[in-house]
Amino acid sequence: MVSKTKIQLIRSLTHKKFRLEHQLFVIEGTKMVVELLESQWQVAQVFALPEWTESLSAELWHKSKDKIQLVTTKELEALSQLTTANQVVALVAIPQRNWDYTQALSMPCCLALDHLQDPGNLGTIVRIADWFGISHIFCSSDCVDLYNPKTVQATMGSILRTQVYYVDLPTFFEHYPHQKVYGAMMNGNSVFTTTFAPPHCILIGNEAKGIRPQLLPYIAEHITIPKHGKAESLNAAIATGIIAGIATATLKR
Repeated sequence: MVSKTKIQLIRSLTHKKFRLEHQLFVIEGTKMVVELLESQWQVAQVFALPEWTESLSAELWHKSKDKIQLVTTKELEALSQLTTANQVVALVAIPQRNWDYTQALSMPCCLALDHLQDPGNLGTIVRIADWFGISHIFCSSDCVDLYNPKTVQATMGSILRTQVYYVDLPTFFEHYPHQKVYGAMMNGNSVFTTTFAPPHCILIGNEAKGIRPQLLPYIAEHITIPKHGKAESLNAAIATGIIAGIATATLKR
């Protein structure tokens, strides 16, 4: 039986204040929790229906059984942060991840996000980065929280494979002047004719306001996705997907 205290704790983690206080967040869903248990992330506890545990490999069950508590459908619904509970809920420790400025930027391409506010956009961008093999994302300190439940779900497991850091972007760019910054703007050079020279960073701005003026001096080249129709703008995640696909394809030529 799951205690009321544990239920209250997990339900409270929908709020950033309590995620920070307890240094915990929630991952839900059959596939995502399997990937979690196979990863090196620190799992505090897993609450699962018996049928989910029966689908685990013998090796993964043996590795994880001490952290798994069997629950009823009613208990799972009380624990879940989703509209429809999905067999398993995992309580996960937030990793202590602070960017060390003594590190070299060895990756050919990274993403920088300025004041992104939509959790679904951030989660989708993490998934896009994972798809294109972009291992590092640098978010401004006022970006939406990576561990927001909507963000976590939108990553579809890519949160486990992508390094996301919250940094002061001006400080970050000043420390790595060799990293060419391509800024996604409404007006700029077409991404389809841009040669993305490594090492580089693709900077994506806020959904409504774009890139803040104080970051413009760090941009080496303004880039844009040419518009041929009448749509006012592109969703930030969609724009990131288009640019990231072209940028990483250029690197592999």
